[in-house]
Amino acid sequence: MRKLLLMLLAFAPAMVLAQGFQVNVAGQKQIGMGHTGTGLVQDGASIFFNPGAVAMLPENSIQAGISPLFFKPAFQAAGSVNVAQSADKVATPFSAYAVFGPKNSWWKAGLGVYTPFGGLVDWGNNWTGKYVLESLDLKAIYFQPTVSIRLAKWISVGGGFVYNHGTVNLTRAIPLANSTGSDGQAQLKGSGHGTGFNLGVYLKPTDKFSIGVDYRSKVSTTINNGDAIFTVPASVQANFPQPNTFTATLPLAATTSVGLGYMPTSQWTIAVDANFVQWDVYKALAFDYANNTATLQDTYSPRNYKNAFSIRGGLQYAGDAKHPNTIPKELALRIGGGYASTPVQDGYVSPEVPDANRYFLTAGLGYKATRNLTVDVSFEYEHLMTRTQTTIETQLSGTYKTNVYIPGISLTYHW
Repeated sequence: MRKLLLMLLAFAPAMVLAQGFQVNVAGQKQIGMGHTGTGLVQDGASIFFNPGAVAMLPENSIQAGISPLFFKPAFQAAGSVNVAQSADKVATPFSAYAVFGPKNSWWKAGLGVYTPFGGLVDWGNNWTGKYVLESLDLKAIYFQPTVSIRLAKWISVGGGFVYNHGTVNLTRAIPLANSTGSDGQAQLKGSGHGTGFNLGVYLKPTDKFSIGVDYRSKVSTTINNGDAIFTVPASVQANFPQPNTFTATLPLAATTSVGLGYMPTSQWTIAVDANFVQWDVYKALAFDYANNTATLQDTYSPRNYKNAFSIRGGLQYAGDAKHPNTIPKELALRIGGGYASTPVQDGYVSPEVPDANRYFLTAGLGYKATRNLTVDVSFEYEHLMTRTQTTIETQLSGTYKTNVYIPGISLTYHW
């Protein structure tokens, strides 16, 4: 029993550390083009994709967008015909950017607020894996003040300081029944912060070709004095002292991106991005509880993640006053897609991180409603490859199948 309880408590907010919760829905134009943006100058979302490109933006702007995320995981336990599914809940990743500076100047500044990590899942309290996870609500909000400098007509650089504020609320059952036969419950909730940076270089050697390189650093986020709440029968309450708190540090991996842009005509834009994510920094997850007992000990849980990558591509076809017989000049059509590998190795897949290699397809459109106001919408479909696993620590065994649906909209006021 003691060993089982320790394993249950070892599984706290590891869910921030996977491709599945690295949502990166940081701009509607970029989502519509398959999440490409490192090698392009499009809008204020360059603060996230490549701060080096911000100095090349022709206008100042304020924009805000939201991308409701419908995460649809399913789990079939080994030897069972029953399939557990997460309840229908909607996570709400968002982004907001402000870019300002003198027109035609050598510099611009900006501020980005965005949510590159997050998750919302609720498996309920009656499924096979309830002792691993019942529900999870995770949010990570990044604040990034940014400065970008144009060194020459064809090259600019930029960077920003990153501050992360994260919150987590996780519940799971404990196999200690009360007088009515109901399981006990553990709830871990708290908030933390971390810091990092984002650096980028943008080059446009010709009118038709551009390239960008971006590096987003690791952000080690520390949760201090998170609440550890245990609901158990009175006969064992002394083994789970209340009130109690925990401390944990979670490394959010660094990402290196290279992007290419090609504009064969005034209407067409073609983009390709490649991303390398250094998840190998995530070796283990350790928890330090303020009050320990013989049952409730500090934990050290191996993760042994590996580095991951993604390849993305996209197209945009935009209206042009020089071509009035095509689409309206106020309209832009976008399409894209890509492939992303998982950092989660065999034996470490769990309901908190039901991750797998995935492909995704995107589409979007932009409409210039007035001289100063643009509306952009997007839609993304992600399919995670079916994955059959037995988790090393809990021995939960079965098959995971997951699809993700992400509509999105943003408004931009530019001048």
